Amino acid sequence: MKTTTENKRYTICLDKRIDGSNAAEVEKEIFALAENRGENDLFIDADGLEYISSAGLRVLMKLCKSVKTKLPIVNVSPEVYDIFETTGFTEILDVRKKLREIDVTGCPVIGQGGNGTIYRLDDDTIVKVYKPWMSVDEIERERKYARTAFINGIPSVIAYDTVKCGDCLGVVFEMLKSDTLGHAMMNNPELLDDYVDKYVELAKKLHSTHIKDGGFDRIQDVYHGYADNLKEWCSDEEIALCHSIIDEIPEVDTVTHNDLHPGNIMIQNDELLLIDMPAVTMGPPVCDMVSIYRDMIVAPAGAEAASIERSTGMSKEMVIKVGNMFFQRYTGITDPEQLKAYYDKIGLLYAFNVALMPGAGSEKAMKLAPILIDKLLRKIVVPNEKAIRQLFKVM
Repeated sequence: MKTTTENKRYTICLDKRIDGSNAAEVEKEIFALAENRGENDLFIDADGLEYISSAGLRVLMKLCKSVKTKLPIVNVSPEVYDIFETTGFTEILDVRKKLREIDVTGCPVIGQGGNGTIYRLDDDTIVKVYKPWMSVDEIERERKYARTAFINGIPSVIAYDTVKCGDCLGVVFEMLKSDTLGHAMMNNPELLDDYVDKYVELAKKLHSTHIKDGGFDRIQDVYHGYADNLKEWCSDEEIALCHSIIDEIPEVDTVTHNDLHPGNIMIQNDELLLIDMPAVTMGPPVCDMVSIYRDMIVAPAGAEAASIERSTGMSKEMVIKVGNMFFQRYTGITDPEQLKAYYDKIGLLYAFNVALMPGAGSEKAMKLAPILIDKLLRKIVVPNEKAIRQLFKVM
């Protein structure tokens, strides 16, 4: 058997057939190879595997037990995958089908964001092609989250398969003759009131949908993970403070999208559907208010204006207008002074959120980490920590 080692992944490549006639020999060889992986994660590549019998499946199950992980088996052909699925081994092992390859050359772009670009493949389907740094696990999580949202009644597109687009990965979604909400708002200003009402309705639908434990990550767990990764820039005391603030976030089982701007929402047959879901969590609605404030109020008025224009498909002036309309209708606050006071409160939570961002691992946030930590964490969060703790509870 051939082996490869790359990016801390030690891969054993299976070939042709594994059945009763050679299972014992395969077992001996594969266990010997697995011992040579050192500290690397073990993967099995089934690209060359044409058939596997129950004897071969038992070899892989023994290997899975010996390495004490849910053994990833990648590049499995549809025919071999059927064997794994029929026998129940997809529940025991991490079996991943071989990805079909698609070409998006010439396909119209209907949306862009920080993680990828959305192309229309045909009248029935779109594909979200992720940036090269997005891992298979992150992409599969979005596909899983889209399925979880759909079966729990959250308006969202139907996710099909994960595909390969050149050197990048993508997910194909059903999307019949639709456009992003951002494009619709920009191109049909006479319908803006109706679109904003639907935007608010979608947000409230998310914030009232209850999910069983494990359906999505808890936002507290996500934030704790970010805080743990701030060690390069923060003292132990500062990190402990972040963790203690995160612990004040109320425990709820409703949904927050955490990137709910109009560029991540499709409109189909007058219905709004979520398309971008890798950051979905269970958490209080105020966490979504922070992300909408970030994208619809702060970003278009500052250095991120060009980026948010690309992401939403709207001019910065339209983004701000829609953002203000959203908050007025979601909160019921119409008085300008009261709305400003509301923004000031959300702004404190926003400062805390952005101060955690270097720990999210984004390349841009990590480059700006010293500035973000000093300007936001030390000069805003620390002096206002008591107010921030209270705001998470009452807003």
